[in-house]
Amino acid sequence: MDKLSALRHYFGHPAFRQGQGELIDAVLAGRDALGIMPTGGGKSLCYQIPALLLPGVTLVISPLISLMKDQVEALRRSGIPAAYVNSSLSLDQLRQVYSRARSGEYKLLYVAPERLDAAGFSALMQGLEVSLVAVDEAHCISQWGQDFRPSYLRIPDFIASLPRRPVTAAFTATATAEVQQDMIRLLKLEDPVCCVTGFDRPNLFFDVRRPKNKLAALLELAEARRDKTGIVYCATRAAAEQVCAALCERGIAAACYHAGMDDAARRASQDDFRFDRKNVIAATNAFGMGIDKSNVNYVIHYNMPKSLEAYYQEAGRAGRDGAPAECILLYAAGDVETAKFLIQSGGNEDLSPEEQARVRQRDYARLGAMTGYCRTAKCLRGYILDYFGQQHAPRCGNCGNCLGSYREEDITVPAQMILSCVRRVREQLGYYVGKALIIQTLRGSRDQRLLQLGLDQLSTYGLMKKQSAAQVRSWLDFLEADGYLRTNAGHFTLEPTAASSAVLFGGEKVSMPVRTDRRAESADREPRRKPAAVSAEAEDLFAALKAERMRIAQEEGVPAYIVFSNAALADMAARAPRTMAEFLEVSGVGAVKAERYGARFLAAIAAHEQKGSA
Repeated sequence: MDKLSALRHYFGHPAFRQGQGELIDAVLAGRDALGIMPTGGGKSLCYQIPALLLPGVTLVISPLISLMKDQVEALRRSGIPAAYVNSSLSLDQLRQVYSRARSGEYKLLYVAPERLDAAGFSALMQGLEVSLVAVDEAHCISQWGQDFRPSYLRIPDFIASLPRRPVTAAFTATATAEVQQDMIRLLKLEDPVCCVTGFDRPNLFFDVRRPKNKLAALLELAEARRDKTGIVYCATRAAAEQVCAALCERGIAAACYHAGMDDAARRASQDDFRFDRKNVIAATNAFGMGIDKSNVNYVIHYNMPKSLEAYYQEAGRAGRDGAPAECILLYAAGDVETAKFLIQSGGNEDLSPEEQARVRQRDYARLGAMTGYCRTAKCLRGYILDYFGQQHAPRCGNCGNCLGSYREEDITVPAQMILSCVRRVREQLGYYVGKALIIQTLRGSRDQRLLQLGLDQLSTYGLMKKQSAAQVRSWLDFLEADGYLRTNAGHFTLEPTAASSAVLFGGEKVSMPVRTDRRAESADREPRRKPAAVSAEAEDLFAALKAERMRIAQEEGVPAYIVFSNAALADMAARAPRTMAEFLEVSGVGAVKAERYGARFLAAIAAHEQKGSA
């Protein structure tokens, strides 16, 4: 069997996506590989297909138990022998897995990096033919990555301990150039084939909204998507609990997930969401890589994350099946202060004080980029792709900013006032200060600290006393986002850039785009452009197929998306197959799943058509 035959037979896909064939060929040729592919871009197939074609077993190092369970369950239902080794197994279950592994029954074995040091596991590996080690979420090995895990640093030593060095392949969705080089160096990849397919997720609609009341806006959004599956990310445990309670009070089936809950409660919440008993889960970033649920229709960030890496990874939980999905961020100025507090109070105990200081400095710089995303009037997708170093069209036509209505407002005079005030305060005090004090000075505040510093004596004091603090802050935020000001990451002080001189002394005009549509402040409207995954004609059949899928999932005790993804059901609804041969043409339907489920779905289609003709 060749790679394309394996793809069609086991996974039911007619062709490989960009980058998949190149990476699979490299691994099959005995080359190490590094794959950077967007969430939902098909990274797993890049090691699952080689695992089927190579002798022996493929070891998959995966960070979270829930991720392993879902992937192994999905593989088994496609007719691929796979197992996992982690702390959820009883001693008897562990012994059974080890015994079957020694007998050569598995093609893929999933394991957490912490397991690599266990004596029993090491002994098992010494007796197996390991052809490939696949490191999933490989950015975890870099302390400059978003989710550093010290246990990942032990992977190279484990590989070196095997009787024969296997091919090593590393995969992740979000990694800057710095992190990519770290992965190659720390995993000791030998002359790897590197494939970066890009970070763009065309099926995702991005939007940033600035509601006056976040909770009311969130409830409005959830209400309008009552029949959809969504994740609401919150910055704190308290916010996650508040959001969950508010959703439940509205009659929306919601679960809560954060690190402060005990293991049993977290497991129950996750299972409620995985098995579609609850449509929405309100969670902190503890609910991250561990979710592989393919049919998430929307992700809402109730608070701004600390970095674009974190945001894109969390937003990327939506639309993993390729269907259109929404990624909405609810932004308020207070989010920046919350993020600063979390950075300041956090820290990795495995790092030295010097390394911790470097990481904290990096985190503040990343926070600046994240804040810029929330404040920019430019294409949101373009902003993200710029950050990851990917070229793109000036406007995507499928984000809130591209679809929003704007007017250009000349803010040259306010800009000059602000920039001049920043400089005057520096001259008066000998150091720069933060945004709050600049705003107070411009608005003529009688704050005691301001008076003690003598800032009421400046020529710029009270120049904007007729303006609201919110208005002054919006101008200030724009000047920072557009490069006239910058925030010192270490001190949180506001400093002018070289570009400011042209405005103050060179006669340069400053124009700020101002949103004129209400979606910038409220949540009462959906995106103007949201392509439908299912045509209007096929919607009823799609609903019938989803109902049949749910019945099967409940009978078998698995999440519905393990049976078939929403994308597979959408293609099934569009094709409406009448024979098993036609059923096998559906994208996502392999031979084993066709044999297992084909008769029931064909019967559901026939019943729907009969009902329609009656």
